[in-house]
Amino acid sequence: MDGLKKQLRQQAHANRRDQPDKDSLSQAIVSSCRALVEARRARTILFYVDVRDEVRTKQALPSALASSSRIVVPWCNDSGELELFHLESMDELATGRFGILEPSPELRQLPRKHVDVSELDAVIVPGVAFDRNGGRLGHGRAYYDRLLKNVRSDCALIGLAWECQIVPEIPMSEHDVFMDFVVTERTIYRGDGQAEARRDRL
Repeated sequence: MDGLKKQLRQQAHANRRDQPDKDSLSQAIVSSCRALVEARRARTILFYVDVRDEVRTKQALPSALASSSRIVVPWCNDSGELELFHLESMDELATGRFGILEPSPELRQLPRKHVDVSELDAVIVPGVAFDRNGGRLGHGRAYYDRLLKNVRSDCALIGLAWECQIVPEIPMSEHDVFMDFVVTERTIYRGDGQAEARRDRL
């Protein structure tokens, strides 16, 4: 399984690196994502902040911040765990590890800025590759898998990807978490129900 995952990662990395029109297509993808009923009704929604060749989310954050939803972004602590931060302004972000925009260190420890994973109504998830059933392949560090196994069963998990990142099947292990939706510039793939079923068992 590890060998196959490595091959899929290499091909998907190459595909998304070569994807043209990333900015304009990202706008379409994020717009489709936010039009989902599950995203529209979310009171608290977690956005990833894009890096390198991921579908761009930074450009959508200002309008999201102006919406009625509470916007949350992740940051990685020294133990390699994702923590959740209530974002109220783009000025609260600074460049952190791996060149990713993260909440400024001086703001992270403020109790009012901390969000518990149980409060999330929707999570927008990055990935290296996805399949049409909601299977997701990350970078292999399991940051998001460890976080997502603790969300509520009714929390919508929404993967964003270029169509070129969609593969026939992702080999999923027990700790991997399925998406409820995968949104590309071409369509919205709806998971086959394994996402909620898996979370109910964890």
